[in-house]
Amino acid sequence: MTRVLFVCLGNICRSPTAEGVLRHMLDEMPDAPEVEIDSAGTGGWHVGNPPDPRAIEAAARRGIDLSALRARQVTAADFDAFDYVLAMDRDNLRNLKALRPAQGGAALKLLLEFGEGGEVPDPYYGGEAGFDRAYALIEGACRGLIREIQARE
Repeated sequence: MTRVLFVCLGNICRSPTAEGVLRHMLDEMPDAPEVEIDSAGTGGWHVGNPPDPRAIEAAARRGIDLSALRARQVTAADFDAFDYVLAMDRDNLRNLKALRPAQGGAALKLLLEFGEGGEVPDPYYGGEAGFDRAYALIEGACRGLIREIQARE
């Protein structure tokens, strides 16, 4: 089994979207690889809260329900518990590198290394279009991540 942790700043917009998108894609695949999926934030401001309503709405328009997810903060143990720890942007990647224990075994990368490259912009301070753009970038990268996981199996 492959274990994937998606990480953004507060775990209410981009990383729960990625968690929902990857889970949905795998559920739709007839011979899907077995993947454990979670999401977290580098900051703790939203711990215990559901995703941003705009993220929930953007996913719901595509048949994905994020409403049961709750924000949590990354822990040092996550670097051993997951095979991939995937950051949405360079700031969070830098924060993750600082948190990572010397023995942490997870591959630490930007999510969009599996997609078109670059970063998933934080849609929090924008409107609906920002959430749609984040969703599209995440969806493309999750397709690439699935191909990577399948190639490893």
